[in-house]
Amino acid sequence: MTQGVAPAFSAIMSERYGNQQEQAPTGHRASKFSVRNLSLWYGHKQALFDISLEVPERSVMALIGPSGCGKSTFLSTLNRMIDFVEGVRREGTILLDGVDVNRRDCDLVHLRRRVGTVFQKSNPFPKSIFENVVYGPRVAGLNDRAKLAQICERSLTRAALWNEVKDRLDESALALSGGQAQRLCIARALATDPEVLLLDEPASALDPASTSRIEDLIFELKVNYTIVIVTHNMQQAARVSDQTAFFFEGRLVESGPTNEIYTRPKIKQTEDYITGRFG
Repeated sequence: MTQGVAPAFSAIMSERYGNQQEQAPTGHRASKFSVRNLSLWYGHKQALFDISLEVPERSVMALIGPSGCGKSTFLSTLNRMIDFVEGVRREGTILLDGVDVNRRDCDLVHLRRRVGTVFQKSNPFPKSIFENVVYGPRVAGLNDRAKLAQICERSLTRAALWNEVKDRLDESALALSGGQAQRLCIARALATDPEVLLLDEPASALDPASTSRIEDLIFELKVNYTIVIVTHNMQQAARVSDQTAFFFEGRLVESGPTNEIYTRPKIKQTEDYITGRFG
């Protein structure tokens, strides 16, 4: 492995976590998702080629690779958000806790409660902060104000936003800053009690301070949630993830523990991408 990557990775981890930089090993953990031989087409154009990947439970998996390599497409297959795209066809198996999400009798509403998504651009609804957070439970039929208030406080607390907005829950969510709005969207996703969070470049449009808050939040949430994050930021992937998967032109080139991918990649193409030689 090139001498430049290992010291850079160690510096990132030391700066971010200090003496607590050692992360819990994920190799022995059960897989939350098991993806096997997944291929996908948009019409006649193939976008994913025979992807097989294990996502350990209660960990952070970073998907890296250049634009257009299939990261976001792969992410959207995990809770079948890809179904909203016309003309999509797929082959292969995606198991969530051992059950195929592509089976015909899959309850998609239930699946998307278990596997929430936060997109690149924050998208608060034109409603109050409170109503944004409890939107999912309301849609599910919960109207008890006291229970909704508990869900709101719990979700905003988990998203590290409660102390900033607890005195203005009835104000419009559209007045929040970019970083606050993104954390609100995370709180909204958490309100349905998901098991998995899919984050599609959640900090790409944020300033450095807000990005840091989101990264801290991801690190905290993985204690209870499985997180899959798409990011173009190599340093961010190194800081927040336990596992990294490198995609290129619709193919999974290499995956494994983040410290190994960054310091001892097995594939030369992975090393070239991480060190900035292409992409």
